Amino acid sequence: MGKEQNWIEVVGKYNKPDVRLSIWQIINSLGPYILLWVAMYYSLSISYLLTLGLAFLAAGFLVRMFIIFHDCGHGSFFRSKKANRIVGTILGSLVFTPYDYWHHEHAIHHRTVGNLDKRGSGDVKTLTVEEYEQLPAGKRLYYRIYRNPIILFVIAPFILFVIWFRFPRKRIGKSELRSIYVTDLIILAFCVPLILLMGWKAFLLIQLPIIYLATSAGVWLFYVQHQYEDVIWKRQEDWDYKTMALEGSSFMKFPRLLQWFSGNIGYHHIHHLSPKIPNYNLEKCHRENQMFQDIKPVTFVPSLRTLSLRLWHEKAGRLISFRQLKKIFPAPSS
Repeated sequence: MGKEQNWIEVVGKYNKPDVRLSIWQIINSLGPYILLWVAMYYSLSISYLLTLGLAFLAAGFLVRMFIIFHDCGHGSFFRSKKANRIVGTILGSLVFTPYDYWHHEHAIHHRTVGNLDKRGSGDVKTLTVEEYEQLPAGKRLYYRIYRNPIILFVIAPFILFVIWFRFPRKRIGKSELRSIYVTDLIILAFCVPLILLMGWKAFLLIQLPIIYLATSAGVWLFYVQHQYEDVIWKRQEDWDYKTMALEGSSFMKFPRLLQWFSGNIGYHHIHHLSPKIPNYNLEKCHRENQMFQDIKPVTFVPSLRTLSLRLWHEKAGRLISFRQLKKIFPAPSS
């Protein structure tokens, strides 16, 4: 109990949002995004290549706003629950994400991360080797398609955020249902006037590449936070909150600029240890405490190798690729 209390006391010192830093983060994220939107509109008359170049930058600011939305849902961005809800709902609408619906799923993810017996909510679908081997051929093919990087990062993110989140699901709570409707209304409130002002073609030429790039980058960020070479997964009886936070969530060491645009979410091990820490305190928490110094970072280039890891090998305690699976279960000779 003493050791558990120790880490709780460590992270507790950083669970304090600073309203000045929070407001400044909104300003330096939303402000440039709006200016880039305007610049992209005027760039259409110069060159669409220039517009697309600006879209990459605007997408970076949209990812940063998603991190603020994410913090609001954890109640870590402001002390006020009402302020978190208002800011989170507005910024969530800019990234086409309903506040309560998304955070309901995300809360389940935090409670079950790395738990092999409680997969399915807010996770990238991951099967064990044994589960995959027991599937019929058709379902194996479906899983292979689902885990293909082109599907995961090129096609699915846009469909998920722009289309899937627009419609209510069965068996969801009233607050989640209401958040879908509220988000849809806010999206209409800013999309319709812009379309009337500039025309639907100009609007789509600006908004579509921004949201496409931002959602793809966001899904990739989420993926590498829990799908990397040294990640651990456990069955319920062996699952431990602190262990899974520090070893089942990555410490992504990004270049400084990418760290800024991603709102320090690369310190995901600390975020899972204490979701109440606002994103601007995550690096400070990691840097100032010895207990985090032995955490092995995942850097950008090695993180790309994780894209081939598709199955959890329970006996080996690691993720493996389909190519590695063939060595374990070679095809029968004819």
